[in-house]
This record gives sequence, C-alpha cells and structure tokens, in this order.
Amino acid sequence: MNLERTLILVKPDGVRRNLVGQVISRIEAKGYAIVALKMMHADRQLLAAHYAEHEGKVFFEPLIEFMQSGPIVALIAEGNRVIEGFRKLAGTTDPTTAEPGTIRGDLARDQGTKVVQNLVHGSDSPESAEREIAIFFSELSEVKGN
Repeated sequence: MNLERTLILVKPDGVRRNLVGQVISRIEAKGYAIVALKMMHADRQLLAAHYAEHEGKVFFEPLIEFMQSGPIVALIAEGNRVIEGFRKLAGTTDPTTAEPGTIRGDLARDQGTKVVQNLVHGSDSPESAEREIAIFFSELSEVKGN
C-alpha cells in the first residue's frame, strides 16, 4: 500500500460556479478520505509561494490575479496513490482536451482568458504535496510541532 496525502484546490472558477460539492463527491466516490478542508481567500504571498516555480513566466501575474479573484477551497485528500489518482480524476490541464469522465473534461471549458481556468489543482508529486500542504495548511505542522 502506498498511502499518500495530496493538496487539492478548487479554484475561484469552481467556487464561483458552485462546483465544490461535485468535486468533493468525485474525490470521495473514488475512495479517498478528506482529512482537512477550508475555504479561504488566498493572498499574494501565499500564492507566490505556491507558484514559485512559475515566477518570471509570462502567465505568472495573470495566474496570481485569477487565484485572488475569489475564494478557493483547499483540502487534503488521503489514500493509496492519491496523487496519481486525483490527477487522473482531474484530467489534463487543458479542459478542451481533458477526457470525458474527468472533472475538467466534464465541468470545465476554455474561457479564452489569460490563464487556463480549469477548476482544480492537484499536487504532482509527493515532494510537491508536502510543500503545498505546508503552505496552505501551515497550522497542521504547527500543531504537530514540526
């Protein structure tokens, strides 16, 4: 068994469109456990830390602007191979090419905006998951004393 945790974000477009429940339902229907959940307005500092690897790229500022445009829902999901499993469940980054049956394939579409608004984010590796969870759920590491 490869028990993992991953950070999942329902982005402002998903919250605005009232799709949070559908996203969570799909995660739970897949058999993953939601171990932490919160709705928040992410500030620039938090988002800059989260997207640090993209700093300096042409889409960085529009991405930060989009992610600050409304509330997001951050959650930690846990399960066997959850990182790989959620990324498959989410579908490809481009909602136009995402397979039917995936979150992006069924619920997202290209809006013609400066950055792709594709409803969700999921960590892409165990290392990313650990780093991203610490950014969005710093209070959990503080409780553990880490």
